[in-house]
Amino acid sequence: MNNLAVKERAGVGLEVPALVAGSGTRAGVRFLEFFTVNIRNPNTRAAYGRAAGHFLAWCEKRGLAELAQVRPLHVAAYIEGLEGKVAKTTVKQHLATIRMLFDWLVTGQVVPSNPAHSVRGPRYSVSKGLTPVLSSEEARELIRGIDTSTLVGLRDRALIALMTYTFARVSAAVGLRVEDYYPQKKRWWVKLREKNGKLNEMPCHHNLEAYLDEYIEAAGIGQYRKGPLFRSAIGKTGKLSNQAMGRIDAYRMIRRRARAAGIETPIGCHTFRATGITDYLKNGGRIEVAQKMAGHSSARTTGLYDRRGDEVSLDEVERIGI
Repeated sequence: MNNLAVKERAGVGLEVPALVAGSGTRAGVRFLEFFTVNIRNPNTRAAYGRAAGHFLAWCEKRGLAELAQVRPLHVAAYIEGLEGKVAKTTVKQHLATIRMLFDWLVTGQVVPSNPAHSVRGPRYSVSKGLTPVLSSEEARELIRGIDTSTLVGLRDRALIALMTYTFARVSAAVGLRVEDYYPQKKRWWVKLREKNGKLNEMPCHHNLEAYLDEYIEAAGIGQYRKGPLFRSAIGKTGKLSNQAMGRIDAYRMIRRRARAAGIETPIGCHTFRATGITDYLKNGGRIEVAQKMAGHSSARTTGLYDRRGDEVSLDEVERIGI
């Protein structure tokens, strides 16, 4: 297989960088396999692809012609150059990508050693996540304030409610099929396909059940069990297509709804996951149950979404009597 054939195999939106192509066909194939075989999540694949491409382009600009020429000094200089320009989390992600990529290349006998193995990244630890969160009142007003006289409005209300009441990630939410909303034990449930292949089945809150029922009936999609539950809009016609909404579609919709509701906080799709978890814990929910509901492997991760302390801090600030 020549280098042209290697590039043609990059059917996942990846291109073989010159530095990799210059290392031979075997290196090109192994590079593509790192993303297509080793990384199954498309969002992770895209993020790692950007990080790897950025680093390899940086190496090319410094005269490196093949992968075997990359040394720990190069990795260290690259990481140091990122610090101060991007967030520490981004720096750590880039370093993790380089380490994993070269580990894959080492086991594939493309390079003799991993130049990133001994490079240390920036220290970074957090006790609270950075995702913007709405108060319970703001979330309630946003959901209930959506104009549901249109089919698009019914869809938007149901989607936002789903992410809030089930703590679902946006990819799992827009990936739902009609059949993933089903009756069981006198209640309706949703079947969410979360990160790393986790299947998370959740009973619906009574509000969510009402919103989904109204949307599905108005859209007339109840009989199309294999079709997407949340469908993209056809321009500004107010009608829905047969295609599923994408993550970017959902984000843009949320930004529009937030502006219409007068919410100044720069919220996104993940906001409703954090808002739902915070509200659940605030009302006496247990962290270990929230962990299971959110599909987290660690309670510490769930704790990053707990923003009850924000209200405590605000109350303390208001004690200042100046």
